[in-house]
Amino acid sequence: MSEDTRARTTADERVRRWRLVLGGGAADGTGCELTGRDAAMDRTLGALYGGAEGDGGGADGRAGRTAGLGGSAPQVARWLGDIRTYFPSSVVQVMQRDAIDRLGLSAMLLEPEMLEAVEADVHLVGTLLSLNKVMPETTKETARAVVRKVVEDLESRLATRTRATLAGALDRSARISRPRHRDIDWNRTIRANLRHWLPEHGTIVPERLVGYGRASRAVRKDVVLCIDQSGSMAASVVYASVFGAVLASMRSIDTKLVVFDTAVVDLTDRLDDPVDVLFGTQLGGGTDINRALAYCQSLITRPAETVVVLVSDLYEGGIRDEMLKRVAAMKAAGVQFVALLALSDEGAPSYDREHAAALAALGAPAFACTPDLFPEVMAAALEKRALPVPEA
Repeated sequence: MSEDTRARTTADERVRRWRLVLGGGAADGTGCELTGRDAAMDRTLGALYGGAEGDGGGADGRAGRTAGLGGSAPQVARWLGDIRTYFPSSVVQVMQRDAIDRLGLSAMLLEPEMLEAVEADVHLVGTLLSLNKVMPETTKETARAVVRKVVEDLESRLATRTRATLAGALDRSARISRPRHRDIDWNRTIRANLRHWLPEHGTIVPERLVGYGRASRAVRKDVVLCIDQSGSMAASVVYASVFGAVLASMRSIDTKLVVFDTAVVDLTDRLDDPVDVLFGTQLGGGTDINRALAYCQSLITRPAETVVVLVSDLYEGGIRDEMLKRVAAMKAAGVQFVALLALSDEGAPSYDREHAAALAALGAPAFACTPDLFPEVMAAALEKRALPVPEA
């Protein structure tokens, strides 16, 4: 291929891409006509993102949106099939989310045929959970199957690393004074014996060995997950339920899971199946963190061996000062307190910065945590060392 031909091909591809981005019409200025697969792809994009021609429909001057998918469930199902044909899974999930937000398709998700057509992800699970109370019986089994698929995918991705990381943390947290050679913690042993440095020999003579404990079958740590189930925390509820089930499967950790809005619900007895946990939640409503923490306090019997994880955006509808007093009391008793503004891939949501600063002043920094970071956060809490707070 000559240099001129290659340059023309690159330029044509650039114009084609711009035409797909701009969406056509007299204003796109590309002069590029789409055919075949490109034209079909453009129609699927236009059905969701296309605007009516004419005067701008809003304050920003953009044309008003049109609901190109119409109100027909079969038509929407076909559209869902089309986007799966033309776009990768990650893009499909974004377009589905936009369709639910822009075109109000939540009601159609109550139909089994629609659920069978969608690409399942964490955000779709959140939408289904918010519709749980109005979902007809004919749809519930399909909805549970969709939720179970997402949960099983998350468990397969997160469980092995979480168990390995926390098992190591539990071993390291149980120090022994007469370790076998393979159990010696050399870093701590050297630090404990620095005064026995022999400069003439260039070595340390250790008088005291510090070792890792071997994992026992007995419960050694208690973990209380306290999860805000207000509407903005949907993804966090999904991930917390999966992690709760993983923690509950570890013999050395006694795990409790509590969800709350203005009421508090203990879902610990459902931890063997995170799908049951999720369908036991009720997304939406107000928030009473103080009441939830009061209940969590009542569950603590071994403060020095307990980790409390609060997952909330910290918008408190209850008694703010009482909430902070409870956190201070738990920390004073020896509880490791972890405050997560979110447990999701999206980063920190909108949150109450004043309450976050107040918790940080108590020695409990509040930060957003991705699912991949969560095992490290829990390991640090179990070992009573500084939490790996990500940079803002």
